[in-house]
Amino acid sequence: MLRLLCVTGGILLIAGGISAHNAPIASGEQPLVQLKTSSENDSQSLIEVGLSLEESKHWGDAIHHYESGLRKHVGNATMKQRLLICRLHYDVMRRYQDPSFLQSIQETPTHQSLDLYAEMLSNIETHYVDGIDWTKIVRHGSASLEVALTEPAFIKHLLPNASPEAIESFRQNVHTHVIHRVVKSRHDLRATAAVVAGLAKDELGLVGTATVMEFACGALSALDTYSRFLTPGQLDETFSSIEGNFVGLGVELKAAGDRLMILSVIANGPAAQAGLVAGDAITRVAGTSTSEVNPDFAADLLRGPEGSMVEVAVVKADGTQRMVQVQRRRVDVPCVENVHIVDTDAGIGYLRLTNFQKTTTREIEKALWDLHRMGMKSLVIDVRGNPGGLLSAAVEVADRFLPSGRIVTTRGRNVRENFDYSAHRPNTWNVPLAVLIDSDSASASEIFAGAIHDHGRGRLVGEKSYGKGSVQGIFRMQTVKCGLCLTTAKFYSPSGLGISDRGVQPDVAVESTYIAARPNSKGEITLDRDDQVLQRAVQTIRSEARLSSLPR
Repeated sequence: MLRLLCVTGGILLIAGGISAHNAPIASGEQPLVQLKTSSENDSQSLIEVGLSLEESKHWGDAIHHYESGLRKHVGNATMKQRLLICRLHYDVMRRYQDPSFLQSIQETPTHQSLDLYAEMLSNIETHYVDGIDWTKIVRHGSASLEVALTEPAFIKHLLPNASPEAIESFRQNVHTHVIHRVVKSRHDLRATAAVVAGLAKDELGLVGTATVMEFACGALSALDTYSRFLTPGQLDETFSSIEGNFVGLGVELKAAGDRLMILSVIANGPAAQAGLVAGDAITRVAGTSTSEVNPDFAADLLRGPEGSMVEVAVVKADGTQRMVQVQRRRVDVPCVENVHIVDTDAGIGYLRLTNFQKTTTREIEKALWDLHRMGMKSLVIDVRGNPGGLLSAAVEVADRFLPSGRIVTTRGRNVRENFDYSAHRPNTWNVPLAVLIDSDSASASEIFAGAIHDHGRGRLVGEKSYGKGSVQGIFRMQTVKCGLCLTTAKFYSPSGLGISDRGVQPDVAVESTYIAARPNSKGEITLDRDDQVLQRAVQTIRSEARLSSLPR
């Protein structure tokens, strides 16, 4: 079993789905309730908007909406329930548009899928951060199967000849096969999944592996927001992201309605050489319109064997459209961008840290020396929009600026997850420092920002961070090629503050109105003077430099 510790927050807006009002509620959960107080009325309004998104079959948008609502109304049971249902629907839809998962379903016999389920449950029992409620886990498994039986992609691939009446009848009764069974251990869960798989085979002709996999994936959804099943393709993608390289076009994308917007293009990558630039929109990939599939699936189509070609339809900012043939190649993804002196008079350097991966320490060390040679006297590090990455990389970056003291503490149910990470590296960079954060700065970014803040090493400028204070282990399964992203610990800043649902507060609060500047396709950098957060950080550094130079 291969395991790697990550602290990554996923903040991706995506769309797709099926009507929420027909979605099953996990057995044992309470139905939607009517809220009455003034505070609850605000919650009710948010819930109604979420239900409208679900009714419009925009599960990804609903997920984003409920997550935002829960940051305002922490612990709201109804929002949490709706968020869970949205995630179940979206995850089923995503899996059954993933060729690697479909191939796995076809090639894995039922007995082997049951062994995989048992292996996953064993990992949960050993490594998960909190105590295990086996009853909740098995009921979430049946709820995942109920959701799958409403999803067109699932029915298309696995039940093309089953009547809608038979499918609905079985779906309505799935929970009855689970709710009365005794489940005191993971072995009981395996037996329950085997029984339901047999019934689904007899009544619908559903292959047993598909049933078992829904129980397996549902088990992870019962744990927390960040624990999830990784299909073979997603597992490879995860490790590619950690390594900082992948086979693709070399673009960063964001879902924008019925298209994929290009946020940035890696210099000298395939997309850059084909003439694609930031601001272009992709509306068709390999003959598939981005308006007809969910954005993740469209983005997946851009990947493929190294050296192969893919045709994309690109709409320029002026509305003109062209078809482009791009060769897929292995692309090294930089995590440090836009390294330059932002204020030459004061010698204020700037760099943007996009994520924390294996190459981060090497890249940031090179950037610091480059800035030093440019005349850097103080530094702004921008982690706005940085979703996280490797815990070790966050610790190593903080260690570059902290001469001593604790950086982060992790605590899990298993004592092997308990660590105290401290600064130990000699010859740290002692330049005055400001760190830019926003509501999308998550996880490893919060470890770095929290350590800088708690030690008084620099000033945090911007907005409160995301509030994702947990550590995930990536576990590669042995039974079948797939993986688990499993929450193994929670982390705490040097002052002992838990980050989950709280985030890191800035020293200087500035509302974010700007996305950090990025290199263009030629690797050239520009500074947008409308970036109020960056300008406030520059002002803060200059003001503190003036104060420190006054006679005492």
